[in-house]
Amino acid sequence: MTVSRRTMLRGAAAGAIVAGAAVAVPGTASATGGGRWWRRRVPKDKISIQLYTLRSIMENDVEGTLSALADIGYRKVEMAGTYGRSAREFRGILDRHHLRATSTHMGIDGDINQAIEDAKILGNRKSDVAWASFPTIAEWQDFAERLDAAGRAYRRAGIEFGYHNHGHEFQRIDGVRPYDVITRCTKRRNVNLEMDLFWVIDGGADPVREFYRIAGRVNQYHVKDRTPDGNFADLGEGTIDFAHIFRATWPLEVDEYIVENDEPVDPLKCAETGYNYLRNLRF
Repeated sequence: MTVSRRTMLRGAAAGAIVAGAAVAVPGTASATGGGRWWRRRVPKDKISIQLYTLRSIMENDVEGTLSALADIGYRKVEMAGTYGRSAREFRGILDRHHLRATSTHMGIDGDINQAIEDAKILGNRKSDVAWASFPTIAEWQDFAERLDAAGRAYRRAGIEFGYHNHGHEFQRIDGVRPYDVITRCTKRRNVNLEMDLFWVIDGGADPVREFYRIAGRVNQYHVKDRTPDGNFADLGEGTIDFAHIFRATWPLEVDEYIVENDEPVDPLKCAETGYNYLRNLRF
């Protein structure tokens, strides 16, 4: 059954209150930075959304969901699969709704040549490995070598290649953090980092410190909020002080600020709340 845009958007927050507490500090901080008006803002053309956030409705209605995102104001999306469509078919749907899939999540073990060809058809400028997990540092080192080789192939094809973190990469194995293995064992020109801010904090790290440890390699943020007890939250409804993070890292501004929630209660409301939060945020 086709889901109409009007039905899908009914009940979405028209003017979401965007308030969030500073990281690990009680109290709230408004989207204007605790009442102070800052000049900087996230450029509209750098706002995107990870379609994994909307997977529950994408599975039933790709066209209607993408149309609704366009109505909210999105012009960019990050993909996580094509929901049974070919790359060319999915590109056609995107084009009809004036959306660009500038980025995509992918695996590393499939046919890399086909993945690159699909990325070109879809118009992806960036491709990121979405997940990896290994019990030993030796396996992480092997993975980093494969990551670098894949990145070299993507670079030659004119597509930026990167890795998207979760929290476990910041947990030490025999005294070594897998995240450090990835950054040390891959070349800057081959592998960028898509920093998921929720997972960096959940892994016990400081996103600003991590950003500058690998200065120049972070070109995408996953902007995902976190409740005090570590659950997912729509943007502005959790405890992460995004204004502080963006202000502190602005000298090396990233290319995309990608809205995401792994477990949204209402995917389209989450999408609209996230878009409005980033549009209204001042830092």
